[in-house]
Amino acid sequence: MRQTREFLRSQGLPAEDAPITSTKRFPDGAQYRVEIPSTEGPEVLDAVLAEADARQVLVHRISQGSGGMLLTDDELDAMASTAAGRSIELSLFARPLAGWDTSPMATASAGGAVAAQARGAEQLVHVLEDIRRTADAGIRSVLVTDLGVLKVASAMRTAGDLPPDMQFKISVQMGLANPASVRIAEELGADTYNVPTDLSIGQLAAIRAATDLPLDIYVEAPDDMGGFVRHFEIADIVRVAAPVYVKFGLRNAPNIYPSGSHLTPTAVALGRERVRRAQLGLDMLRRYAPDATASDLPAEGLAVPAAG
Repeated sequence: MRQTREFLRSQGLPAEDAPITSTKRFPDGAQYRVEIPSTEGPEVLDAVLAEADARQVLVHRISQGSGGMLLTDDELDAMASTAAGRSIELSLFARPLAGWDTSPMATASAGGAVAAQARGAEQLVHVLEDIRRTADAGIRSVLVTDLGVLKVASAMRTAGDLPPDMQFKISVQMGLANPASVRIAEELGADTYNVPTDLSIGQLAAIRAATDLPLDIYVEAPDDMGGFVRHFEIADIVRVAAPVYVKFGLRNAPNIYPSGSHLTPTAVALGRERVRRAQLGLDMLRRYAPDATASDLPAEGLAVPAAG
């Protein structure tokens, strides 16, 4: 394997999975930030922030999975205003995708990878329209799963069709899992990359060596993404993957996408528990890596919504 490893090194790529300490940082010098996912609407956002205040959990980023398309104009405005007032990032999923479409392959036993792709030219248009509407509401971050969507949306940002400060947060559903692949996403315009939930510490370190993108890493993963609870690894995750968004999903929780008012009480309860899980994880991080540094708010590079 020597020749292959040497060629990888010649391309600036790591040739093995080794748990090397990262010296890379966020612009403010911090190693980590905190993300609470699946915050599905204004009521859930308010509950998550209230819980964070009560537990003294500093939240840097809020993300959502149902997409801007399933929020009314007033709901978009309310979420953008709340996030802007707290100087936190708000990232909405770019929808729709094949998994919500009429695609039988997306639900077939061998077709799971198709579910997160934009299916056909019309759906490509629909996803880009959702991004455009989200941007018009002042929101400056969207979750992207499809490489084609990423490439075109990045071109729109360069051309001025999207705001120059719009950020593309790559969803875990894109699934790229090695240093060369993640570098492609960076070259296409990604601003952060959510790696698959099951990567080892060494595999995370290898990806970190190949990219300067902040990595988004589930400390606890939803059941349909593996259900891993990695709290005891959080110190090593921060050490090898910095700059990193530690992301607190929730095991033993229902998948509520697409969400709506019929699920608001459930979504609120799940959001509050994710913050509790974040408190547990951050307490463990401070116990095993007391010198690890987090960003203060406001933080440079966060895609905080534009003031309305």
